[in-house]
Amino acid sequence: MPVIEHVPHAIFKTRVRDESVKDPNPYRWQDTTSEEIFAGKKVIVFSLPGAFTPICSSNHLPRYEELYDEFKALGVDEIYCLSVNDAFVMFQWSKHVGAKNVKMLPDGNGEFTRKMGMLVDKSNLGFGLRSWRYSMLVNDGKIEKLFVEPGLSDNCPTDPFEASDADTMLAALKGEEPAGVSEPRHAFIG
Repeated sequence: MPVIEHVPHAIFKTRVRDESVKDPNPYRWQDTTSEEIFAGKKVIVFSLPGAFTPICSSNHLPRYEELYDEFKALGVDEIYCLSVNDAFVMFQWSKHVGAKNVKMLPDGNGEFTRKMGMLVDKSNLGFGLRSWRYSMLVNDGKIEKLFVEPGLSDNCPTDPFEASDADTMLAALKGEEPAGVSEPRHAFIG
């Protein structure tokens, strides 16, 4: 199975504020491609199983938000939180946790996640198909660092959180040995 070196093409169904929409909720649908997100930029993406879930809400997203300025100082243009959730859920979750800098990337159909080789069945928890937890540094579409949680599998009874956290990514960007991670793990196309 080949190692993924570039982010795959995918279309994300997003909602954008548009004051021309005459509605109490002035948002409209907008298709955003992975090329629009990654071209010409250094981007961190961290992906997680679901909005409003415990680890995701208490640590994963808040810590990337907390370290945002440090990532920016190291040349990162944008940070995205990706989940196999729809745009409405991702928007409300962002408001709930107070995210101001991390951008939410809804992969409601799991297209990007599947093409990354990270779509897993979490039916054992009643979640259906979701993303495995991982983080990556993408430079102009090329994946430079990829940290995948151990045990990538369907219906995993645990939710590992030791490689895709903000501190591991920050240490890697600083050229330090990330704690508890011997080397970046690579995703494969299945």
